Amino acid sequence: MKHDQLNPDRVALRPAQTVMRLARMGSFHQSRLSFMRVLLRRLKAENWRFERRAFEIDAQGVGHAVYTMHGPSRSYSLVAFAHDLPPEQRSDRVIATAWDTTFTLFDGLPTDADITRLSQNIPLQEAGRVTTSEITVSRANRSVRLFDHVVDCLSRGEQPQAADVDAVGYLMRTTAVYGSGKLGAADRESIADRPEFAAPFQAEMLTVFLIRGFVLDLVEHLAACRGGEGAVKLDGALRRRFGIGNSTGLGMAPFLLNHPILLNNWIKARETALARVRALPVVSSEETEAFLTMLRRGRRNVDDWHSEHPLQCDKIAGLKTDLDRLDAHLGSGALNAPMPWDTLYRWAEGALSLEGQELLVALMMEPYGALVDDLPSRMSADEGAGFRIDGSMTAAQLRGILERDYAWALKIDWDSPESQAKAWYVSAEKLEPRLGERHLEPVAPYEQPLAPGRDAAMLFNQLSGEPDQIRVADFLLRHPEHRHILRRVQIVARHPYAEIRDNTVSADILPIDLLRAKLSFFGACHFDPRSDRWVRINMFRNAPFPHELTEMEFAGWTYPALVEVPV
Repeated sequence: MKHDQLNPDRVALRPAQTVMRLARMGSFHQSRLSFMRVLLRRLKAENWRFERRAFEIDAQGVGHAVYTMHGPSRSYSLVAFAHDLPPEQRSDRVIATAWDTTFTLFDGLPTDADITRLSQNIPLQEAGRVTTSEITVSRANRSVRLFDHVVDCLSRGEQPQAADVDAVGYLMRTTAVYGSGKLGAADRESIADRPEFAAPFQAEMLTVFLIRGFVLDLVEHLAACRGGEGAVKLDGALRRRFGIGNSTGLGMAPFLLNHPILLNNWIKARETALARVRALPVVSSEETEAFLTMLRRGRRNVDDWHSEHPLQCDKIAGLKTDLDRLDAHLGSGALNAPMPWDTLYRWAEGALSLEGQELLVALMMEPYGALVDDLPSRMSADEGAGFRIDGSMTAAQLRGILERDYAWALKIDWDSPESQAKAWYVSAEKLEPRLGERHLEPVAPYEQPLAPGRDAAMLFNQLSGEPDQIRVADFLLRHPEHRHILRRVQIVARHPYAEIRDNTVSADILPIDLLRAKLSFFGACHFDPRSDRWVRINMFRNAPFPHELTEMEFAGWTYPALVEVPV
């Protein structure tokens, strides 16, 4: 259905006070708008061509490879360096100094001189330096449980057991994918006008996509070196069940707080997609079948989702109950009602958990690529241009914004120890963000400005004694300590989804909610928290490989197929 056939006022976007709560954000699922899916749709639609330009890896797994994607106007090359890393040196920490593999995404086709230069820097990561010819820098380590096992199986002419593959899901996991000027690489603004990078994190997703192909090639190469003529390659369907793992901790959590306009654009696109679908007056038989197919595949995905964390185990169990309830409701003819999607969503608000509601939101988009696939191009943000504080705003106007957009924060008793139990800081030893116990550790002097609710309440209290007509500029001259939160409040006034409407330093804060929200936009499916502060995910699992792009059908590759055939 075309956009001009919809009445945009028939269904309003969900309000920020509903969407921007951590419990709901921590229940988000991947969707058509997720960045991995955006990337592969473009590569497919524009007939990007893959080329393995070099694979100079020895029998010990040491050397380099170059994997290139050729697009309509530009080419990008993953330059991969493989290393023989002793197990005791393998670490996921930012402060590690050695990795099994290191990578860069090169802008164009690297020369021999480029490879030599990169070989002297990319393996060093933070200790090295790159140039604006490099767009991303990354590294990955082998899965201790699976990498050598798969090499051994293939070298003996055997396929690994599918259960063993699914138990881990990846042969390597990335420990970082850096972009946006890190270590001297190209700044985001230098590539932002390229259509292929218009949506967020497309360069990073392309890096991981090519890493996945290299890792599977590396395993098959090592097996052939070990087993000779008796070695075999992975079965194609089994091969696609491998993704690239990622361990994400508190280092990612502050991102959503530090990029409010970007967060707004992500959420607004998602909410716009939902509103467009809910505004549809009828559902065709083809759309119904597409939705039901994705629902069945989504159910299989949930059945394959395992975790050892009690909180996630409970959420998975609840989600299975939700899906049973949804199946029963659909069986009663729910999609035959007037405004069927809107009616279904309103039913879900009262009948399903947050986890179930947000999975339904994602599944409702699946039949409607023509309706929602334009939205990812709106999800980036030119934050480098800055946001100028409106110094002419009056104190009365500022108080009005605070009362409207920060009412949740003004209700909190900030004198309660539980309300300020935590403090965000950066560890000098680990070089990573940490969430400390404010009342038990001496972390307050090092606190990062990541408690906007508290700071907004402090600003409101300071304004209580100010005349209504005093200008913000004059107020800040006397109270510059409020500049950061005043700027943020003005941003939220223009971008309603820019603020997480929960206390980010409370005693019961769950940082994994922040992690999951961001990772769902990347396109992660199975979230496996290892604590309330870090989580493991899998990227590009079930996806085609670069050389398979032209022959693969893309509807729902993120979820496992209902039968074991390429999808």
